[in-house]
Amino acid sequence: MLSQQELAHKRSLIEQLRQSSSLSLKHADQLGQSILSSWQRSNSAAIPKDREAAPLMSVKQERKTVLERAIEHCSDELTHIAEQSAMVAAVGDIGSTIIWSAASGQMRNAAERVHFIAGGQWREDLVGTNALALSLKTQQSSCVFSNEHFMSSVHDWVCYASPIIDPYSKQVLGVIDLSTTWNYHNSLGLLAAERCASIIQSALLEFQQQHLFIRAFAVPQVLFNGKIVVLTPRQIEILTILALCPQGMNLENLHQALYGERKVSVGTLKAEMSQLRDILGGMLGSRPYRLLAHVEADFLQAENALDAGYIESALKLCKGVFLAKTESPFLSAWRDCLESRLSEAIFKANETDVLLKHLAHFPEAIDAVERLIELTPVGHPAHQMLMKYKDEH
Repeated sequence: MLSQQELAHKRSLIEQLRQSSSLSLKHADQLGQSILSSWQRSNSAAIPKDREAAPLMSVKQERKTVLERAIEHCSDELTHIAEQSAMVAAVGDIGSTIIWSAASGQMRNAAERVHFIAGGQWREDLVGTNALALSLKTQQSSCVFSNEHFMSSVHDWVCYASPIIDPYSKQVLGVIDLSTTWNYHNSLGLLAAERCASIIQSALLEFQQQHLFIRAFAVPQVLFNGKIVVLTPRQIEILTILALCPQGMNLENLHQALYGERKVSVGTLKAEMSQLRDILGGMLGSRPYRLLAHVEADFLQAENALDAGYIESALKLCKGVFLAKTESPFLSAWRDCLESRLSEAIFKANETDVLLKHLAHFPEAIDAVERLIELTPVGHPAHQMLMKYKDEH
């Protein structure tokens, strides 16, 4: 643990780096590459200079996510940790919006002042460098100390964050952050954040006893209670349709959604449903047909990310074409709608690394190329390469 004098010196050094007109590799070594990269992104974002608190959105009262329901199971334990350690604990979703928080008496007023509370939007492009956004960006635990933060109103803070991983799908569901004042900085803070993440992950494991996860981008796959289930492409299509229609479908509508005008008998679909019911151990209801297990899916997560305006998260989730070989009219129409929304989101994206990763998964994504051209200075060599790439495609 650093002494108060050493912590004060660390703050002074960071301030010198903040005031520097250009930062070298040596500075990156002193500061940490992830912080330096975050500073660069924050400086290029249109964040108001006088912003002292995160934008606040009203918390929706719609169907709770699996993460929110898991937090309900362990909120007492997380609150106790925050109070005993004189910290504020906060859980953010995949877009860095806080969905739950608990503060000790020492940190409550400070947290409320900067909107480090439920509804606070801590995206990097809105408030600059902060631990929640950084952990989600790197998908690793992160510490942001004092004036490493972009907003001056949190220069007296030190924040430790750790991503929350779904124990079944292994995807990042959100982030947990523990924050206190800079003079209480301790290297154990990161371990505490990781411990809180594991508490939430244990709650997820306990809560999701009957859990179905569907992957429909790139290589389709279904996991039931964390284990891969061997299914035919048609059975995966059926589960995908039912995941998109949680209210359920009768036999006639499901047949139309799956086959359209193709000459396939209703008896064939009945046989498919019977096999699926055997495989899922009764987690498939009838009259109407519906999924009785808890359902998560990469395409539903992408849709939710787009609904919330989390462009980067949506693009990260879309790692391939949605059910590329499907002939289902319902699923083909849904894919067209999703691709249209993604294209619209691409032209709002501001981070070149995200667009380049998307282009790696979708070499024919000319919309991503055009957006990269818009974001790249005309005289830059990359601009000429992108123009050539566009002409070739």
